[in-house]
Amino acid sequence: MAEQKISRRGLIGAAGAAAFMPAILRAETTDVAAVRHNTSSFTQQRWEDHFDTLGKAAIVADTTSRALHFWSGDGETYNIYPTSVPRSDELTKRGYTRIVRKRVGPDWTPTPSMIERNPDLKYMPPGPDNPLGTHAMYLDWPAYLIHGTHDTRKIGRQSSDGCIGLYNHMIEALFQIAPVGTQVRII
Repeated sequence: MAEQKISRRGLIGAAGAAAFMPAILRAETTDVAAVRHNTSSFTQQRWEDHFDTLGKAAIVADTTSRALHFWSGDGETYNIYPTSVPRSDELTKRGYTRIVRKRVGPDWTPTPSMIERNPDLKYMPPGPDNPLGTHAMYLDWPAYLIHGTHDTRKIGRQSSDGCIGLYNHMIEALFQIAPVGTQVRII
């Protein structure tokens, strides 16, 4: 029988391959069709699961994965945005609504329930301290909006009093492509 010689280079290569073997085996056995997450870990959504037609456009705000999904009316554009979501289930309104108006540089007035929780809250004109950020899209539910935020720490967290918040640059982009009349579902 011939004697096998093991080189240092061969030993290092074999050890490296062994270290990656569990990942390779998992990758081979994963059912790709069953995976429903994109690279950002947002749960993918299909507009057909929520609406009969796209209409002018469609938005699904997923409070579990903390993502807003947008589809243009022609179906050509599909964007996903990270969001802030309501702090608690009691502040979360779920169901169907639509965008009824839009505003650049919104002002903010706290609701009576907000003032009850925090009596120091006061009206805020547009500007860097305004909790609605640079753009707001008003829903046909009173006091519920999709808006920006100057406090970027809120995105990806349960941090709002009921609204869906986006980074200011992302709400600005969504504001440009989501017309008044866009159907919205909050899940």
